[in-house]
Amino acid sequence: MTPRSRIEDQLTPTTTAEGGSRTVGPRLLVWLKTNIPDLAEPITVSQLDGGQSNPTYRIQSPSGAYALRRKPLGKLLPSAHAIDREYRVMSALHGTGFPVPRPIVFCDDDEVIGSAFYVMEWIDGRHYWDGTLPQVSARERRAIYRAEVSTLAHLHMIDPETIGLSTYGKPGNYFSRQIDRWSKQYRASETRRIDPMERLIGWLPATVPPQERVSIVHGDYRLDNLIFSNNDTQVAAVLDWELSTLGDPLADFTYFLSHWVIPPDGRSGLAGLDLEALGIPEIEEMVALYAEQTQRRSLSDLNWYFAYNLYRIACIGQGVIGRVRDGTAAHPLAAEIESRIEPLARTAWSFAERAGA
Repeated sequence: MTPRSRIEDQLTPTTTAEGGSRTVGPRLLVWLKTNIPDLAEPITVSQLDGGQSNPTYRIQSPSGAYALRRKPLGKLLPSAHAIDREYRVMSALHGTGFPVPRPIVFCDDDEVIGSAFYVMEWIDGRHYWDGTLPQVSARERRAIYRAEVSTLAHLHMIDPETIGLSTYGKPGNYFSRQIDRWSKQYRASETRRIDPMERLIGWLPATVPPQERVSIVHGDYRLDNLIFSNNDTQVAAVLDWELSTLGDPLADFTYFLSHWVIPPDGRSGLAGLDLEALGIPEIEEMVALYAEQTQRRSLSDLNWYFAYNLYRIACIGQGVIGRVRDGTAAHPLAAEIESRIEPLARTAWSFAERAGA
């Protein structure tokens, strides 16, 4: 296993540059100059906030800025941190005009920084974490939320086969495969028994609704994985494609909608807020807009989908706790994340009961 000091030597050595950035180490410097010929020195690097799953860095040089995204080090869960898949799907989508950063080069040589990574263009724009969007007006909030839905609908209307992604995933039986995947990862990361999770693990795979469509699904489509234009409310880039595959587009859309049923937490949760006063559309408006732009007559009862998505979010949170336990990640909010898992599971089960459990 590559020692942690190797990547620290290449990405955060001791020579500090302006703004808290640090100069890159010699192996990475040679690799960057070889694979990005117009890159000018001096070259500095700084780690971005977020990106706990796949750490992300800003590479700065006089010739411009780039983003570097890598796998974490150490023991990893099966099928997690698939940055090669991120690079593949962004490469395919970029040629369609869909808003993704331009992928530049992929490196699978662990000798460079200790793990696989890729470099993509840096997208300037506005980045939001709080779903209430306190930085903007009520009119802009409504426009931003509608832009989120329109961008997701655009993704779901792209034919995977026409852009070389017909083998990007197994097209059918998506929810069954996802439930199996997340249940296995939950078990691998489990630190204590949570009764609603046990009930969901049994109920969800036995009640999967039929899949009507196949599309590219992002897998983690939410506000903080989007960059918005500096000049308007349009989406400039969709980031973090680690969980993307082929599957049921309703998985993406109902995951996005689940933020309307999650209590406010300074992130995406909106439940219980005065949405009219904030200018944030009601869930019914989002459903109608998506249905119109994806040429659907209607959407079925959403309770099963909310149960599934909240279960999945709980599994993802447990995965963070598992990585902290195993020493492969350090997260300043680990205790807070852990405290949310059981309430998420209880809420998920309440939607399961509404769906007939």
